Amino acid sequence: MLSDDSKAFTKDNINLFFRDLSKEYKRLGGKNTPVEIILIGGAAIIESYDFREMTTDIDAVLPDVSIMKEAINRVGDMHDLPNGWLNADFMKTASWSPKLRQYSVAYRTFNQVLNVRMITGEYLIAMKLRSGRQYKNDLSDIIGILAEQKRMGNPISMEQIELAVTNLYGGWDDFSEEAKQYIQQILSIADYQKAYETVRNSEIQTSISLVQFQEAYPGILSQDNLHSVIENVVQRREKRSSVLQQLQELKASEEKSKKKNTKAQDETSL
Repeated sequence: MLSDDSKAFTKDNINLFFRDLSKEYKRLGGKNTPVEIILIGGAAIIESYDFREMTTDIDAVLPDVSIMKEAINRVGDMHDLPNGWLNADFMKTASWSPKLRQYSVAYRTFNQVLNVRMITGEYLIAMKLRSGRQYKNDLSDIIGILAEQKRMGNPISMEQIELAVTNLYGGWDDFSEEAKQYIQQILSIADYQKAYETVRNSEIQTSISLVQFQEAYPGILSQDNLHSVIENVVQRREKRSSVLQQLQELKASEEKSKKKNTKAQDETSL
């Protein structure tokens, strides 16, 4: 469940691997049959934004073409990449939606045969909220996207996120209550940088704790009990606040600081 692959995929080497993938696909007979890949998750984020530099695998919607599968394996062997370096495993998870292509955007075409599209902005946020893994980058990625969109002068609103959720999943019905509270809490916080650091640190610590749990109790952790292990073992045993509690504390600190500054300004004007 928890990957320990250390291979780092970056903006630069992802494009290198895709170039080689297009060449191998052509070599295997795909010269006259262009194919399409849709990047999601970490790979889409590092190609679109600057706050995150790497990912440990590339999640994508892949064509069901046998020579593409062979080309992926060949590029993996060529560059000594881990098995599943380019995979569609996410299609078995709750974050999958058959409407992803409709809301993807064109990225690049490699050697006239490999068309790469990607998911961006509020649609990435919707997918991250649907997944909501506290031991990965899901929650901090949401903040990073919001922060960069704001910095670029194109902030993402709650209305845009709600539309993306509706377009991909038909609404909020299958989302956890924590996911709904999380996005509302994040959008109410002014200091995205502080929020990002808080949430990313929590994700790292949770990941470490889960690895330690797996080592101590092999075979116990599963997708079905993951949430309860995080809540009852990691947080309670280590006396650590949940991500939502930490964000609520950050929001309270901002409100306190704001009131203090307002009071000081009032006193100065007297």
